[in-house]
Amino acid sequence: MLVHLLVLNYNGRRLLGRCLPSVLEAAWASSHRCRVTVIDNDSRDDSVAWLAREFAEVEVIRRPNRGLCSFNDVVPRLEGPVALLLNNDIGLDRHAVDPLVEALLAARPGEPPWFMAAPKCWLPDGTTYEGFRTAVRWRWGLVQATARFAGHEAWIDRPGLTASAGAAMAVDRDVFAMLGGFDPLYLPGRLEDLDFAFRAYLAGYRARYVPESVAYHLGMATFGSVFGQEGCDRLALRNTLLFQWKNLRDPLHRARQWTGLFTRLVFDLLRAPRTRAARRWPLVRAWLAARSRWRAMGPSPWPAPDNPSGERDFFRRFHPRQLQSESAWAPATEAVSSLPLVEAEACR
Repeated sequence: MLVHLLVLNYNGRRLLGRCLPSVLEAAWASSHRCRVTVIDNDSRDDSVAWLAREFAEVEVIRRPNRGLCSFNDVVPRLEGPVALLLNNDIGLDRHAVDPLVEALLAARPGEPPWFMAAPKCWLPDGTTYEGFRTAVRWRWGLVQATARFAGHEAWIDRPGLTASAGAAMAVDRDVFAMLGGFDPLYLPGRLEDLDFAFRAYLAGYRARYVPESVAYHLGMATFGSVFGQEGCDRLALRNTLLFQWKNLRDPLHRARQWTGLFTRLVFDLLRAPRTRAARRWPLVRAWLAARSRWRAMGPSPWPAPDNPSGERDFFRRFHPRQLQSESAWAPATEAVSSLPLVEAEACR
């Protein structure tokens, strides 16, 4: 079976040099026929020329710089049923591919079909957990998707469902095409992965966390260099508001949103005298930016299905306490502490 490994790149020549060798090694080690492709988002550095010189076997597809949305017109045209979507700052363990493919294709009678499989992800040191068994919770009127919260260490080696995954995921090509991929409402990025997974869940599909597959993430290596930490935080806050305006229909969730946002606004008011001017009123700034983006984009061609009971179930199902309770009986997998030395150095 043909499996595609798609690496998204923007001005990432340095990152490709560190991480692409491990992606190629994982492709070679797979029992499936794998094809590695770099989707280049109009890089202004020498990424394309360097790839042609150093990795002639890797196909390069040029696309405008639209972040994860660059996958939208590539994935539906692929030949095989499965694609691994990777950021250019992701390194893979040598045996990362097959567990994701097998988990994605596994089907049991009476169970919802799978649309996505996510690996266990470490930072490059091989000891600091990054994700991707993701929980969803409320924080002062804002939805937060996180794989790291109190108690998460107890179940990082246990398989189960996940609410979303970001920098590395295997997807079913047909489901991805049916859902339309990632919504450009969130460009230049942040939370489009949660929006994608939420729409899939409401449409009746499920995502699996597969700790037998291991990835390594440099962490915001592209976004951080372009926007800085403060810029990334502003995008995350703006896009969280957009996610909630677009997707939340349940009256209880809307009430929780408005109550929490009012509390945030009061907190911003109280701390404003002690905060430098550029960082005052983050919620108001994010609100204005989100409203401008919302008006500019108009009605989304990527709406969530009208499924209020599914919305409530999503938030119950992926609450941290629920994930932890299910992990109590799920069998643990054998932990992989780090990449072999050569691969570990390749993606650092």
